[in-house]
Amino acid sequence: MSSQKKGSPVRVANLDNPVQLAVIGAAHGIKGEVRVKTYTGDPMDLGSYGLLYDASGKSYEVLSIRPSKTVVVVRFAGVEDRNAAEALNGKELYVDHAQLPQDLDEDEFYYTDLIGLAVRDSAGVSYGKVSAVFNFGGGDVLEIKESGKKPVMIPFTLTSVPEILMEEGAILIDPLAAGLVDDGSTSADEEGDEPETPETDDDGWAR
Repeated sequence: MSSQKKGSPVRVANLDNPVQLAVIGAAHGIKGEVRVKTYTGDPMDLGSYGLLYDASGKSYEVLSIRPSKTVVVVRFAGVEDRNAAEALNGKELYVDHAQLPQDLDEDEFYYTDLIGLAVRDSAGVSYGKVSAVFNFGGGDVLEIKESGKKPVMIPFTLTSVPEILMEEGAILIDPLAAGLVDDGSTSADEEGDEPETPETDDDGWAR
């Protein structure tokens, strides 16, 4: 599934409900190609969403796309040489949420739809709301904010987040596996510790 990686609202001209699908990286070769990191389940799907848009509302048409290790190499219409390709480095690319496939299975969702969901454990204890989804290279993490407290991050894995309750507008977490409490049920916030980005494993929810 697609994933918008920033929790704060993003305003994109021409789009009512923007969802980030990719970010453009370095130029590749001398013919205008660029390396692109995608947030789609299959990176090659980037070419199937039609026009993509940057934050200013400028559109980008994918002419060709091919896999290259952990990214895809893309040629956009109107980008003819390396200089033009280098000028795109760092551009974030969006589509409107309405352009995304809506025929999802019951256990499928878009990461952007997690923003704002309530966070609670099996006992009904509230931990705030999901404010962002990030990936710092070691797997996806959820940022959780609770009123009056510092934000914390938890690994977005099946052990830490065993259930996504979209119809209830909530996610169910295991606070111990998520690192929010220790074996003595003392929260990191109560200890006064600064929140840290936890280590994650590879059993995260599939996009």
